[in-house]
Amino acid sequence: MSTIFPKEANKAPLQVVIALLIVIGTITAGATYYLTPKYSRVGYQPVQPVPFEHSLHVGELGLDCRYCHNHVEKSGHSNVPATSTCMNCHNQVQVLSEKLEPVRESLASGESIPWVQVHKVPDYVYFNHSVHVNRGISCFECHGQVNEMDEVRHEKSFSMGFCLECHRNPEEKLRPLDQITNLDWRPESKEAQLKFGNEMKEHWKINPPTSCSGCHR
Repeated sequence: MSTIFPKEANKAPLQVVIALLIVIGTITAGATYYLTPKYSRVGYQPVQPVPFEHSLHVGELGLDCRYCHNHVEKSGHSNVPATSTCMNCHNQVQVLSEKLEPVRESLASGESIPWVQVHKVPDYVYFNHSVHVNRGISCFECHGQVNEMDEVRHEKSFSMGFCLECHRNPEEKLRPLDQITNLDWRPESKEAQLKFGNEMKEHWKINPPTSCSGCHR
């Protein structure tokens, strides 16, 4: 009795499964690669409820980053300023400005200003602000020239390669602790940077992890 299907048809289910695995694997790899901050967030510049100009407050007036983001040296996460921090100045400066109406409303109601988060790493990445800031890594290295931005944008890639480049060669990024929030500071030369960086690397016993478990916990 002849069979309806040839013997090769017995391989069809296995071939379908293999094809599906390849397709799923390709889609997963592509999504993992192209949905990282390097591709999905660089250039991201949301509209904030209050148009806070960093170029004015930091660049022209010289406000230190830590005045508003006062947890970066002691917390794993940076913080947005409380309304009371804004009002320390604006109860005397631009007190009738229409742009500052959300700040006055927030102070009166006790509800936080709904700031939109700009910088974010994927949920599967562990990052501690205080560890980096207290060991000579400037805000500039991750956030760029914020003191020249009117509205803050996501400047750096935050990709795995971006982080590993620094972890493998931290001496190229380390700077004096009193220059951490000075976004205009630059070393006198590459040689001077490496000399200082290697000294600090030895002094602080800096040995950033480059294994998966260092950032994926």
